[in-house]
Amino acid sequence: MDVFLGYSYLAPHGSVTSTRLDGTQFTDSYSSINEGAIGSFAYYFNRYVGGQFEYANHPDGNNDGAQDAGVGLIFRYPTSGMTPFVHALAGGVRLGGPNSPQTNGPWHGYTWGPALTVGGGLDYELPFADHRFALRLFQADYQYYHVDFGPEAVNTGGRANVSSARLSAGIVVHFGSIVPPPPVAYACSVNPNSVFPGEQVTVTGTATYLNPKKTATYSWSGQGLTVGGANPTTTIDTGSLQPGNYTVTGHVTEGNKPGQSADCTAQFTVKQFEPPTISCTANPATVNPGESSTITCNGVSPQNRPLTYSYSASAGSISGTGTTATLSTTGAPAGTITVTGTVQDDKGQTASATTTVDVQAPPPPPAPKTQTLCSIQFDHDKRRPTRVDNEAKACLDDVALNAQQKPDATLVVVGNSAPTRTPRTRWEREHWPTADKLAAQRAVNTKAYLVTEKGIDASRIQVRTGTSGQNEVEDYLVPAGANFDNDVPGTTAVDENAVKAQPRNPVRRHHHHHKAAAKAPAAQ
Repeated sequence: MDVFLGYSYLAPHGSVTSTRLDGTQFTDSYSSINEGAIGSFAYYFNRYVGGQFEYANHPDGNNDGAQDAGVGLIFRYPTSGMTPFVHALAGGVRLGGPNSPQTNGPWHGYTWGPALTVGGGLDYELPFADHRFALRLFQADYQYYHVDFGPEAVNTGGRANVSSARLSAGIVVHFGSIVPPPPVAYACSVNPNSVFPGEQVTVTGTATYLNPKKTATYSWSGQGLTVGGANPTTTIDTGSLQPGNYTVTGHVTEGNKPGQSADCTAQFTVKQFEPPTISCTANPATVNPGESSTITCNGVSPQNRPLTYSYSASAGSISGTGTTATLSTTGAPAGTITVTGTVQDDKGQTASATTTVDVQAPPPPPAPKTQTLCSIQFDHDKRRPTRVDNEAKACLDDVALNAQQKPDATLVVVGNSAPTRTPRTRWEREHWPTADKLAAQRAVNTKAYLVTEKGIDASRIQVRTGTSGQNEVEDYLVPAGANFDNDVPGTTAVDENAVKAQPRNPVRRHHHHHKAAAKAPAAQ
């Protein structure tokens, strides 16, 4: 129940038109009444809805006065410290006036009529006296009055239809249970909320709105959990738990009525043990074939679990089970050997790392080079300056022997010639052999000797001309893989279709010679 007493201000809006006995009419309007008192009584059926009776008295003002009373419904919404409300009332009003300002009278006497009231306000709950008092900060109402003044002594009366604004404030006194006690609340927390298997979890429950006159009872439970104790704090042993998320439930009670018990839940996580890590190095990282390298691996377990090591290699052989192992490269080919070190903890979790050892290849053999053999001269036979004579046989026998000993090699014969004199006559210009032709012919004749006399396959012999400026043929042995042009630059291949080999006929003696024939070297 609420009892309200306070101050009230009334601002009516309306007028009354009256007719005097002499037949004249006049209209008077109501004005505000600054001083008034208000009181109400409200009985609440529940936390939010109640019935209300209200009475307000606004005595004579400048030219009027009003006393009203009404009953109806009131609706409130209690919150922490504030209570807003609205109400609707119906009842009656005893209205007087207004007085005529033109004549300073007469005025209408107090008369009863119906009244309607709707409005609302806000109460501020005061903290003292167990919240039995509240301060009504404001109450704002709209009121409608209807009064029929009827015939009076000096006039025929009139009707008043008045719309009023009423503002009030005062003190509210609460009787009975204003706010029911809040239900018990319970909150749980875990510390830590993430653990590895075997670590302990502490669960703490915090209950609020307990009745200090009663004894609270605590209990704990959880699926798959072993939780005991009848206190607000308990511990959980996670040694037998698998990695995953777990929920622990707490219960507190201090009676059997609704609101006297509460539950709470909290979650924690059992983490999977973190896998180990490993890093490996090789010393030395570069070895010769057959040498060894020491492999060192460093494994780390974040939870300091015991570790075991193993090793493998892509070539060679490796031995060792601790943090070091030895790689033997015996029998391994040249190149990079990848060594893998693996560490495993007692939970079966593994990690691997690799390092490499470079096995150096033996230095490659030197690239084959063209071998210079002997040379044969063509200065002995002036009449046949391109003929391979008997003095060349020794050299060419040696050339043939080298070719036979190295069947995968080729021979290159390079013909050369000293400069010839400039032809003087037309016949000499047409028939005199040039130095290039002499050089090519000497090379072709030398190849013919090696093929016909020594049995060397013609496909193994190349014929070229050079620029030494000597009447000679230079002989070269070109092993497989050698490049003659790189080793002996500046030679030119001979077109063997244009230059044919000449037979090695002996010199025939003639007693008479044509004069013209003595002018040019013999072609045979």
